[in-house]
Amino acid sequence: MREDTIAAISTAYGEGGIGVIRVSGDEAFSVVQKIFTGKLREREMVYGHIRDPRTGETVDEVMACCFKGPKSYTAEDVCEIQCHGSVVSLKKILSLCLDNGARMAEPGEFTKRAFLNGRLDLSQAEAVIDLIRSKTDKSFEVALDQLQGGFSEKIKDLRKRLVDVLVDLTVNIDYPDEDIEEVTYDKLEKGLTGIRDDIAKLLDTADTGRVMREGLRISIIGKPNVGKSSLMNALLKESRAIVTAIPGTTRDVIEEDLSIGGIPVILTDTAGIRKTDDTIEKIGIEKSKEAFNKADLIIFIADLSRELSAEDREILEAAAGRKVICLLNKSDLERKLDEKELRNALPGATFIEASVAKDEGISELEETIKDMVYGGEVSQKSSTIVTNARHEALLKEAKQSLTDAVSMTEMGEPLELIEIDVNQAYASLGLIIGEEVGDDIINEVFRRFCLGK
Repeated sequence: MREDTIAAISTAYGEGGIGVIRVSGDEAFSVVQKIFTGKLREREMVYGHIRDPRTGETVDEVMACCFKGPKSYTAEDVCEIQCHGSVVSLKKILSLCLDNGARMAEPGEFTKRAFLNGRLDLSQAEAVIDLIRSKTDKSFEVALDQLQGGFSEKIKDLRKRLVDVLVDLTVNIDYPDEDIEEVTYDKLEKGLTGIRDDIAKLLDTADTGRVMREGLRISIIGKPNVGKSSLMNALLKESRAIVTAIPGTTRDVIEEDLSIGGIPVILTDTAGIRKTDDTIEKIGIEKSKEAFNKADLIIFIADLSRELSAEDREILEAAAGRKVICLLNKSDLERKLDEKELRNALPGATFIEASVAKDEGISELEETIKDMVYGGEVSQKSSTIVTNARHEALLKEAKQSLTDAVSMTEMGEPLELIEIDVNQAYASLGLIIGEEVGDDIINEVFRRFCLGK
């Protein structure tokens, strides 16, 4: 079946030194050759011009390169035109490609074709967009590992182990009288439990993966003039927020992106939460409360040089049960704060002493944030992290199916019932990489056993 030829601008919209138009499909070479003055040569950059074949008008001076399928991104014939990064040039060249036999590509269609043509599995295809959207070295590293098949190999290994179990089940169910090793419930339970536990380990990385993909939302809260803006400036390593001794200086929510130990962070400096008659400050306080509710992590700043106030206690009540780091600021001054009351109000919180003005405690705070995200386990370069919500949902389905299968194994239920749940787990894992349950289990049975005797 011949695929139609698609074309699109592959570089970001806007001005740049170079812009790229990509063309893919059976007619890619002929489409480009109709408008390109040079002679296309496979895997070589060729200099030439783009001309409108109807008018002879020269559109731009370009370089072009072609890739013969299947050794291309889409595994089809692909041509890429590098022109000057002008929006006008890009649009004109794309229009000429469409006028000469190509159609406009749908969003993500180049990667979709790479998947359909077997160059990438589904999880690798999904990693492409994660790679493009990476905000830090670590998130880029995780996405690149998935694109290169690191996550896929984990899933394929789990499925292979499930095939081994299914082979034993199928043979014992369908050929009980054959001279084969009988599957025991103990062996079955051990195998299924091991696979389920390995799926659970992958799921344990999902929170870290979500942070790597979307960013960790951190909200700095506290009453006015405790050092919130100073902390934001210290973490950003620049003077982003105005710092004065006047309470209520920050009247709006200030949001900035940064990286802490390779973790993409969305940091919010909030207006000091307090009662006020100032209309503008009231609006800022309401926005602060919204940011507080959306945050993954709260940094509550307490002033060691002052006693807890009614404002502090109101904030502490709202923060109870949330993931909180309590920064005990102004440790260089005389202590008046009742730390015992504070610790009782925030059970489970992490406490760090600091003097933000003297840049003390900032490194410890950053290390604490890293430990919370990585959990001390997944910061190694070789670790596989679940970053995709679809993958997480399917892994949960597979884990539940195996939990049910283990329960039935423990109760000695018929193998036919256990097989149903194992097959469901196998199918759920297959959906992650784009494979459906098919004849592979049957083929594996015949490969291992000579059942036709």
